[in-house]
Amino acid sequence: MRIYIYSGGEKLVGKSGVGQAIRHQRECLRRSGVPTTDRWTADTAAVHVNTILPDSVLAALGAKLRGRKVVWYGHSTMEDFRSSFKGSNALAPLFKRWITFCYGLGDLVLTPTEYSRELLQSYGLKKPVYSISNGVDTSFFKPDPAARAALRSRYGLREDEKIVVSVGHMIARKGLPEFLELARRTPGATFIWFGWTNPKLIPQEINEAIQRAPANVRFPGYVGREELREAYQGADVFAFLSHEETEGIVVLEALACGIPTVLRDIPVYGGWLNHGENVYKASNNDEFQQIVSDLLAKTLPDLTSAGRAVAESRSLEQVGRRLKDIYLEQRVLPPLPAALPQKQARA
Repeated sequence: MRIYIYSGGEKLVGKSGVGQAIRHQRECLRRSGVPTTDRWTADTAAVHVNTILPDSVLAALGAKLRGRKVVWYGHSTMEDFRSSFKGSNALAPLFKRWITFCYGLGDLVLTPTEYSRELLQSYGLKKPVYSISNGVDTSFFKPDPAARAALRSRYGLREDEKIVVSVGHMIARKGLPEFLELARRTPGATFIWFGWTNPKLIPQEINEAIQRAPANVRFPGYVGREELREAYQGADVFAFLSHEETEGIVVLEALACGIPTVLRDIPVYGGWLNHGENVYKASNNDEFQQIVSDLLAKTLPDLTSAGRAVAESRSLEQVGRRLKDIYLEQRVLPPLPAALPQKQARA
């Protein structure tokens, strides 16, 4: 039996974490021995839906008419919709009602963390909700000392230049204003923000903040995964100041590449990312400045090996095995045939 990975809307979300999650699902299932398809086939067991666009609703209804299971990935919550694009705060309550309707069409809902699972359950969803990481390709995202010189060469920087990077949409929720303030407070380092958002969707205050960015900040825009990997591998600090996440694929990528990481202390990281154990956490600009300065000066303990271990625990292989187990438990896939008893060897 095959899993149909529905690709409607993938062009719109391809440069986001949702797009990355869709690609991860295909690879996770492949590595766990579950075949996938990009269209309806006679042996399709279920459809994966990742977006919350109207065509996704039609795909789910089509699956129900065919008597197939619907697996809806809950990437979005009302909480992470706020402080994102123009008008998002005003629309947040309506957004919550819409995603609750969408997710309710699933026979089961998958979401990346226990935190996001609890949020979705608080919306009143009646279907089973499982937490399962989006995963990270630890065979691709891994440490490489040679990337340090390559990254500085790419951006015309001195070999001894300190670099702090972050990744995400250019929106308030991702912590862009605080990242710019951190750069102002740390003039001796170069700060690079990877990611792009349509300027028409960015609130005016964020556009103005970008225009007033200090001289030590660079905006390369959206880059390919090879260039992004080089940034993780070659920079001195990954500073992810996001105010709300359902997991944060970029965090897993950074940890897999062995870069010292500082995150905002928010609930989503509770229970799997711990301050002083595998990452550093901060709650305000002063704390971020202190931790980043100490990491650049190398006066804090090196947590990168522990961070890499977290990424390995959420590798595509690990996620693929858990996904397969969930599908067997929820009868998305037919039960595996029982192993035949081995014949006893003759004496």
